[in-house]
Amino acid sequence: MEPEIKKILVPIDFSDYSKSSLKYAVNFARNFNASLILVYVIEPVIYPPDFSMGQIAIPTAGLEMDKRAKEELDKLAQKEISSDVNVRKIIKTGKPFVEIIETASEENVDLIIIATHGHTGVEQILFGSTAEKVVRKAPCPVLTLREPAKGFRFKEEMKKE
Repeated sequence: MEPEIKKILVPIDFSDYSKSSLKYAVNFARNFNASLILVYVIEPVIYPPDFSMGQIAIPTAGLEMDKRAKEELDKLAQKEISSDVNVRKIIKTGKPFVEIIETASEENVDLIIIATHGHTGVEQILFGSTAEKVVRKAPCPVLTLREPAKGFRFKEEMKKE
C-alpha cells in the first residue's frame, strides 16, 4: 500500500538547513502531488525584570515581527517554490517544537520534513534539538534531513552537469 501524502509541513527558521529542507520538500510535494505548509515560529524573548516576580515573556515587538516574518516567508516561498506546488504560510509565536507539533495536528498533515542542525556535544545537551522533540511528539511521520543529504541532488544541480 502506497502512503497517501497530501499535506507536508515544513518548519522554516531561515537557516541554510531549513532552506535545504524546503528544496527537498518541494520535490517531495511534486512527486506526491501534495501541498506544502510552511511554518515559522517567533520565540518570545524572556526578560527577568526582577527576581521576586520570576520571568516574564514579552512578545517581541508583536506586529512588526509578524510583518517582517511574513515578508521573509513570502520572499523565500516565491524564490524556492514553483507555481505548480500549492503552498500556505503560517506564522506562530511560542516554543518552536510545541508550535510545530500543534500546527501538524491542527492542519492534519501527513508528513513533517524538518532539518536537523547537527548540533553535537555540549551544544546538544544545553539546547536539545527542536527536530528531536518534533520526532518524539509529532502526530505523523517525520522526515529529518541533515546536511548534506546523502544521495540527494536538486534538479538544478543535475542540469549543470
